Formats: sequence, C-alpha cells, structure tokens
Amino acid sequence: MRFETIAIHAGERPDKAYGAISVPIYQTSTFAFEDMGKTRGYDYTRTANPTRKVLEDTIAQLEGGKAAFAFATGMAAETAVIHLLETGTHVISCDDVYGGTYRLFQMMQRFGLEFTFLRMDNRESIEKAIKPNTRMIWVETPSNPLLNIVDLEMVVDIAKQHDILTVMDNTFATPYFLRPIEYGIDLVVHSTTKYLNGHCDVVGGAIVTSTTELTEKIHFLLNAMGLGASPFDCWLVLRGIATLPLRMKKHEENAMAIAHWLEKHKAVSRVYYPGLSSHPGHEIARRQMKGFGGVVSFELKGGFEAARNFLRRLKVFSLAESLGGVASLAEHPATMSHASMPPDHRAKVGINDSLIRLSVGLENIADLLADLEQAIQS
Repeated sequence: MRFETIAIHAGERPDKAYGAISVPIYQTSTFAFEDMGKTRGYDYTRTANPTRKVLEDTIAQLEGGKAAFAFATGMAAETAVIHLLETGTHVISCDDVYGGTYRLFQMMQRFGLEFTFLRMDNRESIEKAIKPNTRMIWVETPSNPLLNIVDLEMVVDIAKQHDILTVMDNTFATPYFLRPIEYGIDLVVHSTTKYLNGHCDVVGGAIVTSTTELTEKIHFLLNAMGLGASPFDCWLVLRGIATLPLRMKKHEENAMAIAHWLEKHKAVSRVYYPGLSSHPGHEIARRQMKGFGGVVSFELKGGFEAARNFLRRLKVFSLAESLGGVASLAEHPATMSHASMPPDHRAKVGINDSLIRLSVGLENIADLLADLEQAIQS
C-alpha cells in the first residue's frame, strides 16, 4: 500500500471484534485472562494495549521500520533511547538539538554518560569526535530551530565503520518527507505531539526500530520504565495521522511562500528554510527528502527588542511553544523552546536573541503574510 492508504488503513482496521471503522479506544488498565498464564493477547496496558498497537503498527509501516512503540511524550521516547547505553559511554550529537533533548543529555551526564555536540556538516569533524567509547550518534534533520540539514548517508557510513548506533529525530520532516531507516538509521524517534497528531490536543512520542534486537530492547524499556502512551492519546494521534499527507503538503506550501517572502523583506537579516536555494543544506535536503517541511526560522534586524515587538503584535500566529499543528505558531527559541540551553552554547550554535521560529499552519497564505507584515511594520 502507498503512504496515504497506510495512514488510514494500517493495523487491525476495521476492528475485528465488531467491524468498527474508527479504531476503538480500549480504555482499560487490565485484561481478563482465559486461564492461569493464558491471555487473550493482552494482560496489562502498561505493557501493551490494542489501541496503542494500531498506532504503533501504523507508524512502523509509515517509517518502513521493523516495529514502533508509542510513548507518553517525545521526551519519554528519548529517555528510553538513552537508556540503551551503559555508564561510561559517549554520544555524539548535533549541536542545535531541541532544548529538551539538550537538557536530557545534560542530566544524563550525572549518570556517567559523555556527550560531544558538533555541527554535522562534514565527515572530518564527525570522525574526529569519535572516541573508543562512542556508542551513539544523535541526529536531527532538519534541526530545531536552525533547520540545519545532515547528510544521512554520510553519517550512517561513518557509524557503520565504527559499529556506532545511529538515532534520528524525524519530528520535523515526518515519514511523509523523509524515511531515515531507508538510509540505514537504526532508530527513529518522534514527538507525536507535533505533525503526526497535528492538532495541538495531545502530547506523545514514538520510537521506530530497524532490527529485532532493538525492538526487544525498546519494548523492555517502555514496559519496565512505564513510559507508554495512554489509549485515548494513541487514538488522538491515529486520528491525526489519517490526514498527515494532506496536511504536510499544505504546511510546506505555506512555509515555502513565507520563506521566500521573508527572504526579500528589508527588516529580516536571515532566513532559515531548507527549501530555499540559499540554504547551505538545500542540495542535500533535495536529495534525501521529498519535501522541506512547515517550519521557518528567521532573524529580525534590531535584536531582542525587535523580536519581542514583532511577537507581541501577531494576531493570526499565536505566541506558543510546540509546532506541527493546523494553527500557526510563533516562538522565541532563546527564551522558550531552548531556554534550558546555557547562553554560551546558544550563542555558539547560532540561536541568538533575534531568532524567531514559525510553525506555519494551514490558514490562508494571504492572511498569514498579512499578519507577518503588520507585525513587522508596527
């Protein structure tokens, strides 16, 4: 089946019990056994749940993975991945990761993990960062919030030569625009809160595995640590995924129009969007992605005050964290999504006080452009 059909029909649909077209919400904590030690397929929702299983099967098929697991939040999913590692091991991560990811990595240093943050734009810098105890390379592409692009073929080639596990956060691109496992990535993580759900009404996460061994390890961690998503939250994400292809097309269309508009505006000093030919990672993005996504970041001339005045005057865009919903959002990474990063690290990677990140929604593009114009002009 093709992507659009999988998004609607993957998993046990219609429901086998009564033929329900909409996936039933199995809102139960526990399941009756047929006999001692004999279940009907499920025993306890922390371990597995039929509603969650449909979501997991759907995400796994969309990503082309071995299996998938649904977590209570995106950070719960990332926490599970990090717990694959042992004390004393080393992780290489792209330097402009999501602020919550950076905070998790900082916290895990207390438990004996080591992290190196770098810009993954050339082979030499990655190879130079590898140590005898390096066990994982963590990638975001496009990255959050600077939309940097990582060449997955290059990263996977390096990792395989050194027997290093590769992990990619595919929240921004979604499997509609990029399927990292096809490039050899070992694990894919998602904040399903964002585009997969697409309606800003749930928080969730997911991990997609590429091998049986990783599948068993991730399921053990999900169950042992109690990180699984609730049945109702899974149902909300499933409902969103059904329209993912349609939404991603419109997100990209609107984002591209806004990026071109911003690039020409005299009050804007720089635009970050991989769909622009001026973006340093544009050619790589064209090669490995089927689209460029719905997030645009830019810098306003005038620094912090200009950014604050702009954000205060927006009317259609809401000032809010998160992204990927049908409604357009604007945020200030330095004081919001990436506030947990130390100021010196933010400055080093390029997250300055004039940077604004837009999550471009599905509204009429004329209304979005008019809102941006009046906010900049006023």
